[in-house]
Amino acid sequence: MRNIRYVQVILLVCIISLIIAACSGKDSTDKGKAAGVSLLSGNWDQVLAEAKGQTVNWYMWGGSDAINEFVDQKYGTLLKDQYGITLRRVPISDTAEAVNKVLNEKQAGKNQDGSVDLIWINGENFATLKQAEALFGPFATKLPNAKYVDYNNPAVVKDFGLDTEGYESVWGSAQFQFVYDAKRIKPSDLPRNYKELKLWVEKHPGRFTYNAPPDFTGTRFVKQLFYESSGGYQNWSKPFVQQEFDTEASKVWDYLNELNPSLWRKGETYPKTIAELMTLFNNNEVDFAFTQDVGGIATDIGKGKLPKTARPYVFDTGTIGDYHYVAIPYNAAHKAAAMVVADVILEPKTQFEKADPASGWGDGIGIDPSKLEDEHKKLYGELKAKTGETAIPADVLLKHKLPDLQAAYTPALEEGWKNHVLFQK
Repeated sequence: MRNIRYVQVILLVCIISLIIAACSGKDSTDKGKAAGVSLLSGNWDQVLAEAKGQTVNWYMWGGSDAINEFVDQKYGTLLKDQYGITLRRVPISDTAEAVNKVLNEKQAGKNQDGSVDLIWINGENFATLKQAEALFGPFATKLPNAKYVDYNNPAVVKDFGLDTEGYESVWGSAQFQFVYDAKRIKPSDLPRNYKELKLWVEKHPGRFTYNAPPDFTGTRFVKQLFYESSGGYQNWSKPFVQQEFDTEASKVWDYLNELNPSLWRKGETYPKTIAELMTLFNNNEVDFAFTQDVGGIATDIGKGKLPKTARPYVFDTGTIGDYHYVAIPYNAAHKAAAMVVADVILEPKTQFEKADPASGWGDGIGIDPSKLEDEHKKLYGELKAKTGETAIPADVLLKHKLPDLQAAYTPALEEGWKNHVLFQK
């Protein structure tokens, strides 16, 4: 009996200890979040004053020399000269590295003075940190330059289907576009939706194909068909339900299977990548290619990857686009300076310089041209004049931009395409 009572006492002590530890951990996490609350409730001058003299550790994919150079030289110089902020770019090969660092610090109870101040992020990585309550905010709409962002656009406020709720701020954009050769096809003859595309393909057998999922743009081509055949993207902002998906996806498989006999090589094979599709297009084997480059196709034309008369366009029914963002971890040591960086990269001038392949890397802008003042409209006009017909104006793309599906739909569509289209031959 004594032994039983002894065990009961030990168990009670353990339970109490666990409760205390859990509460302590929560209190510590709350303190980490509370450290930046005044920045969200105060004015911008307070943010600037606190940011001065700080060093921002910006974790970002480092695989592009053009991006690295622009961030270091353009942003780094501007932040140092105008705000007294030192920008330290921390190159990583995968955004998940930064995400895991934040999560590991949270697990270890390091809820203040974290290693990561800012992350270049979107999609699944953002979802992971948001669901773990490991983000600072909501801060995005507190930034002065947020006035240039269209927060009524569902593609802006939903990151791969997940509400951003101000926990990440826009940096740039990408969007699916079709590419055609103006020497071969008149604009008036272009298909403007998937129904018209099917008619065009059947009328011109062998002159169309698409890159096979799970290649990114191939999957996006199928996603857009899913939207159009099921009544629009508005029906799919909810969590994934297999039965509902299967019912509507069957229309997609029927469409693609009916299309197959009229595809390039009768649909018996598909290009594996967007690069292979561009090669087919450039060799005049097919009449359409795809691109995600909002900055236009001038670079690909210059490199001989596309004919000089290649032009991009989008369907009237819209095409899927996405934004990439920056987010601040909940335990960031330099939240004020990170907010200033997020604001600076939204400035119209730096947005246009980033979008210009000559000064940046041709990244799509994250702001809405209709919200610009006259001086910035002039700069935007100069950018459009540089790209000419090889780029779709940002305001046109924005008008036709559709948000992406929630993450769970992507593997379902890719697996469904494989089982119901690829293996049906």
